[in-house]
Amino acid sequence: MSNRFKPFAVVVVVILLATALAACGPTPAPQVVKETVIVEGTPMTVEKVVTEVVETTVEKVVTATPEPVQKVITFAWTQEPDTLNPYYTNMWFSTILHQLYNCWAWEYDDENAAFPKLVTELPSTDNGGVSEDGRVITMKLRDDIVWSDGTPITGEDFVFTYEMIMDPGNTVASRNPYDLVTSVEAPDPQTVVVTFEEPFAPWQAQLWKGVLPKHVLQPVFEANGSIDEAEWNREPTVGCGPYVGETWESGSYIRFVQNPNYWLGEPNIKEIYLQFVPDDASQTASMIAGTADLGTFPPLSDVPTLQAGGMEIVVQSSGYAEGIFFNFGYGGHPAAADVNVRQAIAMSIDREAIVEDLLLGLTQPVETLWDPLEGGMWVSPDIEPWPYDPEAAKALLEEAGWVDTDGDGIREKDGERLSLVYGTTIREIRQDIQAVAQQQLREVGIEIEIPSWDSDLFFASYTDGSPCALGEVDLMEWSDQTMFPDPDHYYWFCSELPNEESPWGANYFGCDEELDALFYEQLTLIDADERAAVFHEITKIMHDKVYWLGLYDDSDYWIVSPRLTGVKFSGVTPFYNITEWDVTE
Repeated sequence: MSNRFKPFAVVVVVILLATALAACGPTPAPQVVKETVIVEGTPMTVEKVVTEVVETTVEKVVTATPEPVQKVITFAWTQEPDTLNPYYTNMWFSTILHQLYNCWAWEYDDENAAFPKLVTELPSTDNGGVSEDGRVITMKLRDDIVWSDGTPITGEDFVFTYEMIMDPGNTVASRNPYDLVTSVEAPDPQTVVVTFEEPFAPWQAQLWKGVLPKHVLQPVFEANGSIDEAEWNREPTVGCGPYVGETWESGSYIRFVQNPNYWLGEPNIKEIYLQFVPDDASQTASMIAGTADLGTFPPLSDVPTLQAGGMEIVVQSSGYAEGIFFNFGYGGHPAAADVNVRQAIAMSIDREAIVEDLLLGLTQPVETLWDPLEGGMWVSPDIEPWPYDPEAAKALLEEAGWVDTDGDGIREKDGERLSLVYGTTIREIRQDIQAVAQQQLREVGIEIEIPSWDSDLFFASYTDGSPCALGEVDLMEWSDQTMFPDPDHYYWFCSELPNEESPWGANYFGCDEELDALFYEQLTLIDADERAAVFHEITKIMHDKVYWLGLYDDSDYWIVSPRLTGVKFSGVTPFYNITEWDVTE
């Protein structure tokens, strides 16, 4: 019986195979064939339908799915910030980060014009935000502003910020100008009223450069009597900017991630890394290699190399001027307190050559701290630039009693060798200028030591051992600005001399009582012309007595990768439009 069903079995297999082939593609034309089979020993002819199987090779083009553009960017930072608490630092590399994780009451655009941020409008006399006598500033807060954890930002946060600045338990970098304030009040959640003892002209430039989250820091203050050691100072995981601090690996990087509750909309960039690099050369190499997307303050000699590598160099006026501050009465060498010596130094340094040779002529010399301010209205018209005149410098030194008695090329007076300490940071261009100045000053008989320090030590506090704050440096070079775009500058107050009680005092230079009085006077002058007249006196005194010797206009130089789009900078709040930045491949 089993033999009878063999032909049937064959047919079934054929049918199944044909079905399978049909499922795989076009079916070949069927054919009828005859085949002889044996059924129970008798030959029989049967017909069956077969389909020719043709083996074919099909080439398939597969397009790879493109990987999405990584919305992560890296800044190459040559200096590691000292803190992320806006009121605990004077360091530029710290303060410019505020717009990432914190926010000012008002910020500034790429024209350095103020615009409201936490407030509904800028206070003015027209809208009632500034009292007629200039003593009371009333701010109206937006009703949609929140911290990154969703907690509303209210007037109480401003009151708390003021209290933390003024509390003696907190070693903030400066209490200026809040030490001139008589009260900060929040009559309702959306209103802040600041009252000064006297009219205060530069209020817009100095108030509310960052706000502290009361609900985060008040428990710390209540527990410790200070917020000095608050974890938030280092990792502000609660903020009001488009990002929040996530991780800080000392000596390596800081990571910022998107603020999930940013009230001005989601930024395009998802994460930002601040990668710390050891020097300018490393920054340039990182930008060229494509491992960094943004750098700042490149050596101007590197600009052609960076541009050849596809980088854009963005120059933004920021009010900064590079110059030499003189220690004219805060310890140090007695020669630095001699106006004749300071004037001789001013005529012994060839500033035009420094700009042409070291800075490739890409900037220009300055005479006062106020030169970079637009319009020049704050600078005395009677200022005559110090010329490069080594012979006149020698004559001044001789007249002041500084002579070379032993023939070694260095002058002496009363047994004191004319040997001064000229200190700065490790920024490459500054060290180059140090070397040039050292050589030029030796030619007139002044010996110069040229140490340099990391910025975090150079600009540290009195108690943290800053050589400047301790009065150990006679000439100090760095780039500085006024309260840009306002002309006010508090460094020169006698009250800013550093000591144990005021370790963050910023006056490393000395006390000039006439200058001190003029700086206080200009604060109270609401009329711009009257205020400018006082600044004419200030700039004339500082220039003629050589309390500060200008080197060059030090605008902000940014290195921008071609990968970044939508990038703009402000000279006051650099990352004001960071939410509009984007990346492309």
